[in-house]
Amino acid sequence: MDFADSQSARPAIEDWWPRLSIGAKHRLLEDLEAPLHAEVAAEIERISGMRSPDLLSHEERRFVLTQIEPVD
Repeated sequence: MDFADSQSARPAIEDWWPRLSIGAKHRLLEDLEAPLHAEVAAEIERISGMRSPDLLSHEERRFVLTQIEPVD
């Protein structure tokens, strides 16, 4: 992997979203287009072992919206 690839590598939301704490999910859901809170980013990094994105991509926001359950 070259430098450009490593800069664009993102943890797969399909891997970290299901394992994210309820509190972190709620915090992220407050504004899906805002920069991620430091605590949410740190949790994503612990789960994935990769650097968290600063913002969710359009595709990641769509994924999150399909995963919302009333019990959350």
